[in-house]
Amino acid sequence: MQTASPQSEGFDPDRMCRIGTWMDRYVAERKYAGSSLLIARGGKEVYFNAAGARDVEANLPFERDTLARIYSMTKPVTSVAIMMLAEQGLFHLDAPLSDFIPAFADCTALVDGATGLDQVTRCQTPTLHHLLTHTSGLSYPFNPGVLPAAMEEKGLIFRADQGPLESVVDQLAELPLAFQPGSRWEYSVSIDVLGRVVEIVSGQSLDQFFAEQIFAPLGMTQTAFSVPTGSESRFASLYTPLAGDAMALNAAQEGGNPLRLIDHTDTSAYRSAETFSGGGGLVGTIDDYMKFCEMIRCKGSGNGNRLLSPKTVDFMTRNHLPGDIASMGPSSFAEQPMEGMGFGLGGAVVLDPARARAQGSVGDFSWGGMASTFFWVDPVLDLSVVFFTQLSPSSSYPARPQLKSLVHGAIVQ
Repeated sequence: MQTASPQSEGFDPDRMCRIGTWMDRYVAERKYAGSSLLIARGGKEVYFNAAGARDVEANLPFERDTLARIYSMTKPVTSVAIMMLAEQGLFHLDAPLSDFIPAFADCTALVDGATGLDQVTRCQTPTLHHLLTHTSGLSYPFNPGVLPAAMEEKGLIFRADQGPLESVVDQLAELPLAFQPGSRWEYSVSIDVLGRVVEIVSGQSLDQFFAEQIFAPLGMTQTAFSVPTGSESRFASLYTPLAGDAMALNAAQEGGNPLRLIDHTDTSAYRSAETFSGGGGLVGTIDDYMKFCEMIRCKGSGNGNRLLSPKTVDFMTRNHLPGDIASMGPSSFAEQPMEGMGFGLGGAVVLDPARARAQGSVGDFSWGGMASTFFWVDPVLDLSVVFFTQLSPSSSYPARPQLKSLVHGAIVQ
């Protein structure tokens, strides 16, 4: 990527200095161990900064080539994979999931107000579109409700060490859905299930498909489900401010140590992942993820290669819900605000910045990860922004709206 001065791309350099001050403050206040931020406008890099440590215990700095867990920022990658296959005419988005995974053929859904897994009614099988938009009836263990509790009991979170993807998906198919497909929005493992669909349709494992069909064409050489061999020292440690499970949002316990170490490179399952989580399993560098964002900004093309047509990217980045997310009665955790935000295929879409109470342009496409990473692509301002840090859960601090205010506050043209 070419670099350009902030002034030449419409930024006020003095105002951009506020961003580094903010990043340093988060480190000084022990909110984040470290972080990095990369901003591009019109395809030119205008800002990079890193602050703090990738490993507090070893006093190793957070740097540009630091490898981070991007968790749910994997979801847009899997959604792109699905659309790449759809462009080949291999399926349509209204196809039922059971066309690919027969275990989902006879679906049931919990009745309203259910208190047990036996209180169900028959329902339609969710479609691929339901899964892409989190309206499938699937859930996450950290959400409230009967299904999330059952998923928690069975450990259905698609961690890197839970065995082949096929096996985890088959276990999930044994449970009822949380609600009738299409009736609500609930953040879920649906994109993990779509990862299995990619495997079945393409005939490749998900890691192979990503590596050959997405990462190699875009030049994303540092992104994978496992930490690349020889890069272990660049892999950031993961921290939490909670005393208990950093993923157990329903029973979050405040802890005395705001940077409690919960995953270190020496013992991390990401050293050799065996579960290819299309919903949250990738690790990579900030420059690699910017290449993915730039492909979205450039309507499907990157590094001289075309992954998707411009029409398909436009389709993905439109709102696919009847209204905003809030209008669909969610009770789940989400990586974004719900009011004033719609949902496309793999990410959120700004419908009304005022209702979302965060600066942005109508049509912003974005998503984040549980370790507080975040990206957005703004088609109005021709802007791509990627933020990396490693603190779970991402709801710990209001960093994302603060960051958007900082970036927008530095744009003067």
